[in-house]
Amino acid sequence: MSSINNSTIVAKFGGTSVANFEAMSRCAQIILNNPDIRLVVVSASAGVTNLLVKLGNEVLSSNEKESVLQQIRNIQNSILNDLGRPVKAQDVISQLIEQLAEIALHPLLITSTKLKDELLSFGERMSSVLFAEVINKVSGQASAVAFDGRQVLKTDSSFSKAEPQLEPTRKQASSLLKPLLKTKVVITQGFIGQDNFGNTTTLGRGGSDYSAALFAEAVDAFALQIWTDVTGIYTTDPRITDKARPIKEISFDEAAEMATFGAKILHPATLIPAIRSGVKVFVGSSLEPEAGGTWISKEVDFRPAYRAVALRNEQTLLTVKSPEMLHATGFLARVFAILAKHKLSVDLITTSEISVALTIDNPANTPIAGLVAACVKDLNSFCDVHVESDLALIAVVGNHVEHNDGKQGGAGRIFASLEDDQLRLICHGASEHNVCFLVKQDNAKDIVRQIHDDLFAV
Repeated sequence: MSSINNSTIVAKFGGTSVANFEAMSRCAQIILNNPDIRLVVVSASAGVTNLLVKLGNEVLSSNEKESVLQQIRNIQNSILNDLGRPVKAQDVISQLIEQLAEIALHPLLITSTKLKDELLSFGERMSSVLFAEVINKVSGQASAVAFDGRQVLKTDSSFSKAEPQLEPTRKQASSLLKPLLKTKVVITQGFIGQDNFGNTTTLGRGGSDYSAALFAEAVDAFALQIWTDVTGIYTTDPRITDKARPIKEISFDEAAEMATFGAKILHPATLIPAIRSGVKVFVGSSLEPEAGGTWISKEVDFRPAYRAVALRNEQTLLTVKSPEMLHATGFLARVFAILAKHKLSVDLITTSEISVALTIDNPANTPIAGLVAACVKDLNSFCDVHVESDLALIAVVGNHVEHNDGKQGGAGRIFASLEDDQLRLICHGASEHNVCFLVKQDNAKDIVRQIHDDLFAV
């Protein structure tokens, strides 16, 4: 077995990659083909987290809860059956499902974020046990071991959106993980952690990639591999246009812009630990590992003016207007104090002498909708507020300031593609890595296709 050194790789596998025995077996082969992969972070098997969310968020009868629990059991039992029902794994899974059922029936579950986090942890806890068994079956030896990542990933007590505590996490990784990695491939869980009181916490939906990056940072890994169901990052979403091209390499700065502005391949927080520690990140498909993927790193050989076009739907535009802004101080501070009070995050902002326009992400049909309404009520106490919804944010990501394509300046060529489209907001100049604008959501995909064709046509 290899020792911990600067070639250590942390690999993360998402829900579709560990959906069943067949998928797990493919991923096991990826690990066994690369002896530098020492730590593996897994999501819950596909479908399990959605079932757990249903248990935690919906008012269900006892029979309905039992039906959901049975669906979860079926997913685990299918994998156990294909494994030959090894006694140890079978016992562990049975115990976990018993604990899960007990929490699912707790009378305070619907209102307790603490209990919900405990509930949601079971998907990853079960998949990590089963995946370790699959690796051992495929390899023919006891080369992998399941490890409770909550022993290492320490967080605060902000249930459902916990913040990692970096120094305690690094300390625990040094004492518990690093020695184990010298002799075993360690399978642990994404998405979950533990606070100072021993309570289970979660980093929020999509937090498995983030967890993997935190583990990579904590064990001083050379690289983080994120295995998903697509062959890397593309110039735009391939579901929007079949002309989308795979990107072989991309800088941290560009990837961060893409993750922030809608590219769903990466959780936006994933790159923070990687940037901090210099860990290179690879994104590839567990279905086609031989197809290659995308490397993300601080330094890249090529920095084009245009790297990709990202789309994020369900945007709300708030336009705040008041004559008090004219030659006045403190108005914007007052606006943003109200936004902070309601914990609303602003993506884009433009200002004029007497108004400010800003975007808020994904309020429709979520708890954010209520926060927006409350925020507007507070803002109306001292200014006029206009709310527009059904908008989409399009971001052209690249290196616009540093490059000129020989025809027009970076932004000029982009806007030439949009001369026939109605734009609600334009944000340019705040970052050298993106140009952003708002459009009607109904037209967004057509506009993305148009921009992509104009910028990336051969």
